[in-house]
Amino acid sequence: MLMLVLLTALPPGAGQPDKDECQIGARKICGNHTVCHNTHGSFYCVCLDGFRASNNDKKFIPNDGTNCTDIDECEEPGLCGYNAQCINTEGSYECHCNDGYKLENGERSFHPNGSSDSCREIRCGSPPEMEHGYIVGNYSLVPGSTVHYECKEGFYSEEGKSSYCTENEDWEPATLSCKGVDCGVPPSVLNAHQMFVSGSTYGSEVTYSCVHGYFIASGNHTAVCNAKGQWDGADLVCKEIDCGKPLLIPHTEIIWDNSTTLLSRVFYKCKEGYYFSGGRNFSQCTLDQKWENITYQCKEEELFSNLTVFNETCVKWQMRTGRLGVQKTYTFHIRGQRWDEKTFSEDVVLNITTSEDNPKVCLDLNSGSNYVVNITAISSTNVPVTVSVAVQTKVKEAFNNVLIFNDTCLKWRRNVRGADTEDRYLFHVQGQRWYQKEFLHEMTFNLTTRKQAPEVCFDLQPGTNYSVNISMVALNFSLLVSMATQITDPPFPDIEFVAAKGSAPLLRLRKAEDRNGPISLYQVIVLPLGMQSTFVCESFSAATFFSNTTDVKGYVAAEFRAKDVADNMSVALGDRHYYGKFYNAPLKLGREYCVFLRIISEWNKVRTQSCAVWAQIKNSSPTLQYMTAVVLGSVAAVCLILFLSFSAARSYLHRTVHSPPAALACEGVRLSATMDTARASSLVQTENVSML
Repeated sequence: MLMLVLLTALPPGAGQPDKDECQIGARKICGNHTVCHNTHGSFYCVCLDGFRASNNDKKFIPNDGTNCTDIDECEEPGLCGYNAQCINTEGSYECHCNDGYKLENGERSFHPNGSSDSCREIRCGSPPEMEHGYIVGNYSLVPGSTVHYECKEGFYSEEGKSSYCTENEDWEPATLSCKGVDCGVPPSVLNAHQMFVSGSTYGSEVTYSCVHGYFIASGNHTAVCNAKGQWDGADLVCKEIDCGKPLLIPHTEIIWDNSTTLLSRVFYKCKEGYYFSGGRNFSQCTLDQKWENITYQCKEEELFSNLTVFNETCVKWQMRTGRLGVQKTYTFHIRGQRWDEKTFSEDVVLNITTSEDNPKVCLDLNSGSNYVVNITAISSTNVPVTVSVAVQTKVKEAFNNVLIFNDTCLKWRRNVRGADTEDRYLFHVQGQRWYQKEFLHEMTFNLTTRKQAPEVCFDLQPGTNYSVNISMVALNFSLLVSMATQITDPPFPDIEFVAAKGSAPLLRLRKAEDRNGPISLYQVIVLPLGMQSTFVCESFSAATFFSNTTDVKGYVAAEFRAKDVADNMSVALGDRHYYGKFYNAPLKLGREYCVFLRIISEWNKVRTQSCAVWAQIKNSSPTLQYMTAVVLGSVAAVCLILFLSFSAARSYLHRTVHSPPAALACEGVRLSATMDTARASSLVQTENVSML
């Protein structure tokens, strides 16, 4: 104390060096929670932030017992804001969110800093959905809340039926599901097999069919898995097919093993002295439990019938005796004379023995000659049968009578004397398309044949013009044949199905390839959603699909020529423009539509098409223009009605003493206004459409 007094008694700057009292440390000289400041010849102490001097001064000298005590910031009400509480600390404080709340940044404590730090309520959001289940009762989104579920009919849960909200704002468990009731393996049915099994869970079906040789006598052929895990309706009864005794045919003998079940056969054989005529010689037991009706007949034998001449020098006939392997001898007497030489003659006799039922004989005759051929056969009763044939041979060509059949096949007749003569042909095929300049289909191959009437079919592309050059190698002879294949259905439209809303949805049209013929047109067809099952892709004559308004049930909205279509082209449905001869009318408000895309190919008077469902347009909402017109029309109608009502009321007051009740007049005006407003709305809508 004496030292301090002496120091202050000396005049400042008396030549003595200053001593820094703060060197010994602020805590030692000033106390806890302080800062020491040295002055010339003295010092003073200041409390740290969050503390204040016990004498309530900012500066002090600790010679009077002054010290620094903690400031309780939490005494200030509302310091931490809403949904939070203040906790005092030594020299400071902390704000903590109340239970059920947390900081936006995820920290546990904060100091208020404007609006950047605030406590929000902890909520879990929407509870998870349960597959094949539904929520039971009420629930909340605060932590600790529980949502209860129940499975739908035919389903059960092994994982629990509830989920609760955690402090982390998550639902636990996050996924729930119900399993379908399992009926197990479908029951077996006697003499039946399972045609189709969709599964073994609730609602699954199994379809039965009687095994081969059995028919459905009674019962249901479909069983269904019920909610109790059992199969219902498996009561099918199958019985074996029985056709009974077979049919009798006159002049026949039956060869039969006495079997009458499905596909059993009974064979018929003509008796001695008869031959069969008609179809096959057996009848079969069918699913109808009847023997097939056959045209098998037995007629008295014929030694020589249906004698015909073919290929100018060949003869064929039929021998019907009803006996197999019977040898017959035929005598041919051939006399010939060339037409250009009177001195030339030919006289030949030959015999041919055969057991064939349909003999064929080809004679080696000279070309450019006239022949008479007498053929004689001796029957078992020694009755001769003779036929005379006049033949005029010509100079032969390589081949003739070339015909096109089935669009891609050729056939012709060979001019040869014997059946063993072999010819080799060279084919060179070239195909081009006018609508695809780069297209070329070319193939070359050889054909060797002994047939009198060869046939060849080519593997040709549709919608193509072909030239076929046929050369006969041995004779150095060639023939050029032109062929044109018809177009087939164009490829199905390559579309991306769109489910859209609104009165003018935007669709994307992709260009198809001319793979099966030239694509001519693309058509956009609009149908009400309920009529999509009645649409037929091949329909071109139905008037309901070719109107320029949307008052009909369905219509063609647009038609594009193939050359005008760009790949991935945008098509705005209902834009009120004409595409081709069709009007792209606006869609009706509040209706749902199904949109089809039809691709059409036309070539050589043949028209083919392919269709695909392109889009589904759901409830079209009114446009802003339409709503504005309706509102303005309604306001105008109401004003007009009010004016007329007011005029009528004044006129009525002049004619009568008593006024009508006010409620009845308001009601009348209200009804009239409503009716006129609706009428005005209808007029506005009609005029709006017509102007657009």
